[in-house]
Amino acid sequence: MNANADVNVSEQALKNIHWDRLEEYLRKELSMPSEEMKVKQFTAGYSNLTFLIQCGQRGMVLRRPPFGYVPPKAHDMEREFKILSKLHPVFSRAPKPYLFEFDTNIMEKHFYVMERKEGVVIDERIPDNYLETEGDREKISCAVIDTLVDLHSVDYKKAGLGDLGRPEGFLKRQVESWIKRYEKSKVKDFTIVNELVPWLLNHIPSSPHPSIIHNDYKMNNMMFSSADPSEIVGIFDWELCTVGDPLIDLGSTIVYWKEKGDPDIRLTAVTDQKGFLSRREMIERYARKSGIDTTNIQYYLVLAFFRLAVILQQLYYRWDIGELKDNRVKDLYVGIVNLLELAKSTKDNKLI
Repeated sequence: MNANADVNVSEQALKNIHWDRLEEYLRKELSMPSEEMKVKQFTAGYSNLTFLIQCGQRGMVLRRPPFGYVPPKAHDMEREFKILSKLHPVFSRAPKPYLFEFDTNIMEKHFYVMERKEGVVIDERIPDNYLETEGDREKISCAVIDTLVDLHSVDYKKAGLGDLGRPEGFLKRQVESWIKRYEKSKVKDFTIVNELVPWLLNHIPSSPHPSIIHNDYKMNNMMFSSADPSEIVGIFDWELCTVGDPLIDLGSTIVYWKEKGDPDIRLTAVTDQKGFLSRREMIERYARKSGIDTTNIQYYLVLAFFRLAVILQQLYYRWDIGELKDNRVKDLYVGIVNLLELAKSTKDNKLI
């Protein structure tokens, strides 16, 4: 790659990735067009890093772990690559993976390359062209639930993913794991947790039939058709995917589904705008479309609010001990408090 190549990435990525060697490798393995290779970084920070690689009309996406220390078993790109290899043929919204590599002559961590999906990601705002059609927000809502139902209906054994997880006792292990993570990352005592933890441990419901679950199914992890808000063309970030209780997925999706009047949880969402389905309507649609009994959804929502609070607390803890230098993280404390309050409100049947 020549010195004037179009590489729009972070300083860390520019320094730690040998872009010329990567280009040579990709041209050899994927028969890329002869045009100059252009690179744009989509994400940076504490999550997995994602880069768009473009040569003429050929585009692809590279995924790799963040720079610096990575805890054991975290950010496992090889696992994600293997999941996509088996899932894509039966669930086309999962991107098709091309190759996996761990060559330290290219970069210091392993990476994989997959197909590029074309469409729009809805995060902090709704695409302008969607706003022109009445009912588009309802279509977006329905697409989110219907695609989740499609994922949960995949026969994971036929897809060769039978060894992906341990469905038996999955929910109990999840509860115990998130409680342990809370204790390990605790910076301040929240008295409300003394009420939530025993309730979570003592009210674990029976799980429905296991399915493939994404485990981080939310709007900014999916891509919609540019022309049709009722069509989701891509689902991303499969690192946490496993086989387990499908209502875990539904619960986490609903927790991210902000409604008007919700307290600040330090996360952006557009679903509090007029036209989107309510949390209750989303749950009812899932039950109707999937045939899965959602009678105990209250429990899954309490767990999901608690889980999200712990995720923010883990970041806050790392900032508090000086491991993270980003002072924006200190504001996550507000989100932690409000998420725990939402968990309690849900437990007390005041939210749904």
